[in-house]
Amino acid sequence: MNLAHSRRARPLRIAFALLVCTVIGSCTSSARAAASEPIVVGSKNFAENRLLAELFARLIEARTRLSVERRLNLAGTQVCFEALRTGAIDLYPEYTGTGLVTLLGEAPRGGATETLNFVRREFLDRFDLWWLSPLGFENAYELAVPTELAEREGLRTISDLTRISGQLRAGLGYEFIERADGLAGLRETYGLAIRDVLALQQALKYQAAAAREIDCLDVYTTDGRMLVHELTVLEDDRDFFPPYQAAPLLRGETLRRHPELGAVLSLLADAIDEDTMRQANLRVQEQGEPIERVAQQMLERLGLVGEKEIEAVSTRELSLMAYMLARRGQLVRRGLEHLGLTALALALGILVAVPLGLYLERRRRVAESIIRAIGITQTIPSIALLAFMIPLLGVGAAPAVVALWIYSIFPMLRNTYTGLRDAFPAAVQAASALGMTDAQVLRRVRLPLAVPVILAGVRTSAVLTVGTATLAAFIGAGGLGVPIVAGLQLADTTRILSGALPAAALALLVDAALALIERALRPRGLV
Repeated sequence: MNLAHSRRARPLRIAFALLVCTVIGSCTSSARAAASEPIVVGSKNFAENRLLAELFARLIEARTRLSVERRLNLAGTQVCFEALRTGAIDLYPEYTGTGLVTLLGEAPRGGATETLNFVRREFLDRFDLWWLSPLGFENAYELAVPTELAEREGLRTISDLTRISGQLRAGLGYEFIERADGLAGLRETYGLAIRDVLALQQALKYQAAAAREIDCLDVYTTDGRMLVHELTVLEDDRDFFPPYQAAPLLRGETLRRHPELGAVLSLLADAIDEDTMRQANLRVQEQGEPIERVAQQMLERLGLVGEKEIEAVSTRELSLMAYMLARRGQLVRRGLEHLGLTALALALGILVAVPLGLYLERRRRVAESIIRAIGITQTIPSIALLAFMIPLLGVGAAPAVVALWIYSIFPMLRNTYTGLRDAFPAAVQAASALGMTDAQVLRRVRLPLAVPVILAGVRTSAVLTVGTATLAAFIGAGGLGVPIVAGLQLADTTRILSGALPAAALALLVDAALALIERALRPRGLV
């Protein structure tokens, strides 16, 4: 009895051991202690931050012998900061007010110099992170309303807005709604009580304001869209918003290993004024110019790099198909990254789900409880699960694969267990009547009969994993989600579709390939 139990449990133990080895290997490979590794430059997922990160990356490449890896479009402040703190990236562009209020949890204090000195001291003491010299401009939060509304209601300050806020519909950024230096703080400082609040991407807020679908929005002082939309910026008459000087935020460990980074990045100190940044943002946000070209030309005008022709394509210049053909090399590379993430996650899921389904078929009393418990993973929002992985595995492929692996297990486990449990009862009874042992019945009858149901679960999991993998771009894992995320931030349908259409095609191809495998493994004569 004990020997039989040991044999039945062996597949589960083997699968578990393989999983542990894989996760440990991923953790080890994500450790970035070797000095020979590239400098990893990160950014948040909005246009200006990506543009500044590209400036940093190009300047480092031009002025040092270091190689650079870009991890752009990370999902917001907390994700970027956690990636920096844990060593998954080496630097990214940050703003002093965000560091003060959002990351340190402090109330606004003093002017720009006092804020910079405070965050410098606290970040060094708490995290060994260095704020380098500011770039020369602030990108502060402000509230704006359509000019027509401001003139009609006599709105000049945020205090004026408070008077009619109960009648307004506002479109605000996701972070702004939650931040202490955002809506929550405005309610406390000004008594702002907006009737309806919609959470919108930055580009969509401007479109909604132009269509008069919203009456108020949060804006950035250097946002290029401010130059082309008829908006009135309201004065912060109670000095609620702190200074937001833009500066490189760099790991102390990286700076000690490569002190030349401090000297090179200091070439950008006070080099970019607010108007220059606004014009550069306009080129990216409204004119559809590629960030690579804009960053290169900014550095050339500053005399920091030599002239270089950037072969980059604007979405405003070409149709969707022409744009995809022009970027076919990048799309193929992104597609291969996407396929790699999906295939590895799915393979790990099969290693766990199928042996576990075999084991639970022999433990039917507890099977449903275990399967339902694993099914809870499907209720965790995928972007949240990806963010949870960053403190453990950093950013990049490792946390994405683990998150996708977790999501892949349930459909395959459910189908494996159901297929084995409900395999053709008459055939099972006949095999038992012929004197087959339980193990023989499982191996020669139940498992072959369950193959179509098991592979149906694999196919379902594969298609879901291909779709979910697009979110991996938010943690720097690449794939076809990269153009989708960038397109969402820019409200650029062409860019979104250039990633979404190949992702959909990839899902169909993967399902078709698995259908062929299912047909080959299906027992002859089974309908």
